Amino acid sequence: MDDKIKYEMEFPIQASPSLLYNYIATPSGLSEWYANNVNSRGEMFTFIWDGSEEKAKLLSKKSGERVKFRWVADEDTPYFFELRIQVDEITKDVSIMVTDFAEEDEVDEGKMLWENMISDLKQVLGSV
Repeated sequence: MDDKIKYEMEFPIQASPSLLYNYIATPSGLSEWYANNVNSRGEMFTFIWDGSEEKAKLLSKKSGERVKFRWVADEDTPYFFELRIQVDEITKDVSIMVTDFAEEDEVDEGKMLWENMISDLKQVLGSV
């Protein structure tokens, strides 16, 4: 198996951190922008897109701040994806920080996917 490369992205977003947290940490919030449908049973989240589904385990969360998932397919690996809300102490500007992993030749594709999904999130939030 090829080693995946970790990458991070920052997206400024016009939304309160508490509202944003609901969109990144709850099945109903995630299904507004990340997948067509999201279900959860305890720590297991099922993400459903046009007939395909992927399961991810919620590794950790800090209320109002971040969520971290690992795809079941990556179970015995160090790979995860994390969505973190960052607030600038001085300007109070809010950003969403994305940390993810991809194969070397898929990093650009992964980044493009996140850009599209965060764009959808901004539309849902009315923060375009």
